[in-house]
Amino acid sequence: MAADRTIMQNLTLEKALETIPSGLFVVDDAMQIVYWNPTAEKITGYSAAEAVGQHCSFLRGIPCEDQCGLFNPDIPKPIIGVNCTVVTKSDVTVHLLKNVEYLHDNKGNVIGGIESFIDITHQQSLEESLRTQAAELESRVEERTSELQKSESRFRTMLENMDDMAYIATEDYRLSFMNRAMREVFGDRVGETCYEVLHSERTVCSWCPMDKVFRNRTLRDERQFGDRGRLYEVIHSPLPEEDGRKQKLAVCRDITERHKAEKDLQEANRELDAFAHSVSHDLRGILAPVVTYMDYLRLTYADVLDEQILQILSETERQSERAIALLDDLLDLAQVSHIKPGKHPVNPNTIIEEVLREIELEKTDHPEVIVDKLPQTWVPEALVYQIFSNLLVNACRYTSAASGQVKVGCWDEANRVTYYVQDHGPGVPHKESERVFDIFYRGETSKGNRGTGVGLAIVRKIAIRCNGQAWVEQTPGGGATFCVAIPKGPAFGKDVREKA
Repeated sequence: MAADRTIMQNLTLEKALETIPSGLFVVDDAMQIVYWNPTAEKITGYSAAEAVGQHCSFLRGIPCEDQCGLFNPDIPKPIIGVNCTVVTKSDVTVHLLKNVEYLHDNKGNVIGGIESFIDITHQQSLEESLRTQAAELESRVEERTSELQKSESRFRTMLENMDDMAYIATEDYRLSFMNRAMREVFGDRVGETCYEVLHSERTVCSWCPMDKVFRNRTLRDERQFGDRGRLYEVIHSPLPEEDGRKQKLAVCRDITERHKAEKDLQEANRELDAFAHSVSHDLRGILAPVVTYMDYLRLTYADVLDEQILQILSETERQSERAIALLDDLLDLAQVSHIKPGKHPVNPNTIIEEVLREIELEKTDHPEVIVDKLPQTWVPEALVYQIFSNLLVNACRYTSAASGQVKVGCWDEANRVTYYVQDHGPGVPHKESERVFDIFYRGETSKGNRGTGVGLAIVRKIAIRCNGQAWVEQTPGGGATFCVAIPKGPAFGKDVREKA
C-alpha cells in the first residue's frame, strides 16, 4: 500500500511538472537532456523527442560559457533569475528568465542539473517601450523649455506643432496659450481659467501645483480632464515672467494605453504570484506524506532492512523535510505582498517572547538573548513576527551559548524606528553585505549550517513593503548586526511619494 502511495505521489509530481507554466528540462552528468516538459516545447518550438539526448547548449543564443550555470561549474549554485536569449526552432530570438541548480545523489555527487525558464520577451519589450516613452517625453519637455529661453516665437511655433497637448497659464490661472492639439480637444478657450477648461471647476483645484511650480520646481503628475475618460501624464514647468506675470507651461501626454498595459502587467505578476503560492502549497502537500511514509518504513522495518536501505530512508526523509521547510519559507515570502495594513499598533516585545519560546523548544544550547523595551509599530503583527523570527533564528543559529549574547534593540529617530538584532557569530563579509538578502543566497559563513536561504529575503521584502529598508552591519568585536528601518505611524504599504 505504501509503495502504491509513493507511485501515486510520483505520478502527481510528474503531472505538476508537465502542467507548470515554466519551461523545464533536466540533464545528466554529461549535460545531455533527459527530460523536456511541454512548456519548454511551447517556448522553444522543439519537441521532447527533438530535445532529449541533445547537449543542453543546442539552443543558440548567448554562449553557454558566459552565463549558463549548468555548463560552467565555477558559477555558484543555485542561480536565480538569470537573463539570457535563445533561438527557437522557427529562428526567432526570445528572452528568458531562468533558474539553474545541480542535482546530487545521496553522497553529494553531481549527477545532473535542472533548469527552469519563462519567456519574458513581451514583458521586456513592453518595459523598454515604457522607458523609451518616458525618456522621450522628458527629453522633449527639456528641449521645449530650452527653446523658450532662446526665442518666444520659435518656442510657440514648436508648441503649436506638438502632438502632445500643451498650454501656458499665468499666475491668475488664466490660459494665455493653447497649442493646436489642445484646441482640437477643448476648442480655443484662451483667456479662461485652467480649472474651468480642464476640470469643469468653479474654483481653483485643491491639488493645484501652481505655487510649487512658481518656486522653480518641475512637477509631474497624472490627471483626467473632465469626463473624457482619458488619462494624461502632465509635466508642469516654470517659464520666465511675461509683462510682470508669472507663467507655467504644462505638457500633457495621453498615457491611457500605457496605463492599461501597466495594469495588465501588474495583474499578470499577481497571477504569477498566486500560481507560485498554489504550486508551493500543493508540493508541500505532496512531500508531507513522503516524510510520514519514510519514517514509518524506517521504524517499522528496522529489523529486516539492511543498513544501506535504512540510510536511504533517513536521507530521503531529511531531504523531504528540508524541501518542506523551503516551501514554507516560499509561502511566507509570497504572503508578504498580500497582508493588509495594520489597523492598530503592535507591541514587538510580546511577539519576540513568542519567538524565543519557539527557539527554546527547538534548540537547547541557544545563546542568551537580551531584549530592550521596543516602541510600538503599525506594521501588521504577522510581518513583525516574520522579521524577528527570521533574524533571531538566524542569530541563534550562528551564535553558540559560549560565544556571546544576542541583543535585540532599536534606534528611535525622528521619522522612523530602526530595530536591530545583534549577534557575535562569524559575521558577514563586507563583499556579501548586499547579496546576503538575495533569495537562496548562501554566503561563505553559512556553509554547513541549516537554513533555506529565504529568511533574510523575507525580511528585506517586508521592509520594502513598509516603505523602509534592511541592511547588515559589522558588530563591534565580531559578528553581525541586522537592521530593519520602518517609518513611524500607520504608513505601511502606502505610496508616500508626494503627488503634485
